[in-house]
Amino acid sequence: QVQLVESGGGLVQAGGSLRLSCAASGRTFTNYVMAWFRQAPGKEREFVAAISWRDGSRAETDSMKGRFTISRENAKNTVYLQMNSLKPEDTAIYYCAASPDGRLTPTRVGYTYWGQGTRVTVSS
Repeated sequence: QVQLVESGGGLVQAGGSLRLSCAASGRTFTNYVMAWFRQAPGKEREFVAAISWRDGSRAETDSMKGRFTISRENAKNTVYLQMNSLKPEDTAIYYCAASPDGRLTPTRVGYTYWGQGTRVTVSS
């Protein structure tokens, strides 16, 4: 059974940084795509970034490009989201997701497995 466990969230001041981690277990993820989504209070869950386990190719949301970077560490089955220059509007629960079909899709329906989320709060 696939398990995704996020960590690294917390409270940070505007302009600060956080690195989120997503530890994946339960199967071999070679052909999977891993992604980060986020959901702010009262808003829809939105795509942040995705990365291919196989070749490291990435997809990122234009509005966050340059501040957020997704990466992977295959030996640890862990995906990271480095978040810099954080803003209050980045406050959300951040979710890790996994897709077995290998496509860098930015939509929720493309992902089969989800973690429980980690909360990020950015104070002004």
